Amino acid sequence: MSTTTAAAPEAQPRDSHQVKDRLRRIGSGTGGPFIGLVVLCIALFIATPFFLTVNNLLNILDQVTILGILAVGMTLVIVTGGIDLSVGSVLALGTMILGWTSHNGGWPLWLSIIAAVVVGGLCGLASGLGITLTKLPPFIATLAMLSIARGLANVITDGQQIVGYPDWFTALSTQRYLGFLTVTTLVLILLLAAGWAFLRYRPGGRALYAIGGSQEVARLAGIKVKKATTSVYVITGLLAGLAGVALAARLDSSQPSSAVGLELDVIAAVVIGGASLSGGVGKIPGTIVGVLIIGVLRNGLNLLSVSPFIQQVVIGVVIALAVMVDVLRRRSA
Repeated sequence: MSTTTAAAPEAQPRDSHQVKDRLRRIGSGTGGPFIGLVVLCIALFIATPFFLTVNNLLNILDQVTILGILAVGMTLVIVTGGIDLSVGSVLALGTMILGWTSHNGGWPLWLSIIAAVVVGGLCGLASGLGITLTKLPPFIATLAMLSIARGLANVITDGQQIVGYPDWFTALSTQRYLGFLTVTTLVLILLLAAGWAFLRYRPGGRALYAIGGSQEVARLAGIKVKKATTSVYVITGLLAGLAGVALAARLDSSQPSSAVGLELDVIAAVVIGGASLSGGVGKIPGTIVGVLIIGVLRNGLNLLSVSPFIQQVVIGVVIALAVMVDVLRRRSA
């Protein structure tokens, strides 16, 4: 009898701790953001009958393609404890390189596509070297690149857009296979799969988490911190150039004003997905959920005829809440 009465009081605290642990795991993983996405979808379904139509869902998929490509690179950057504010401007520079070389330079379009991606990578290399060699904070280095890349994007054509691409090029973002899959969407899926596999299974991916946790500890563990950090910014630049190509295919034009402020949506998507701005935490599945939340939120606000200015306020509030959750999560940990 004494054994039974002694064990009974211990069961309740143990169960309580198990519940708390489960809730903590949900909040720190992709469970919390996914629940938020489901709630958002239900709310928009109730608010407007057009939300769950096939055409609208395909529209959301098209809208998040560019954001998703950029978010893959941003996830790697944020995992290392850095940030890249230049992705929107590098995208604009990439799309202008694509248009100028193909229309004014007479280059074959396939070569112009390569040039746009390479220029994006060079921008990332400049940011990465600025961070690792000159010890500039990532915020300052990428803020400078934001201004440089945007300026160059306007200088190339004196601020004028370039219009008109071959049909096969625009078909990359308009022709659907299996009823929903465009080539640009397929590229996004492949990039997400590659990013997930790299972070989860490759030593280089695990090294990024170590760098985000502590650069000094990572260096003492034999990780080449400078090389890995620079590589991450190069990859992000390459993906920004690729996103510029995808945007040109979607719009059938290259515009130097493309993607103004898009870097905020990218950062918000990654943080909403569970990544920590302090580094060492972040996963591609969470980023996917974050990208969908941003895409669904913007789409829903458009369906509800909310002013673009109010939309900026809403997105800003979402970013602030995501960062607050990140801070509270780290404190509780």
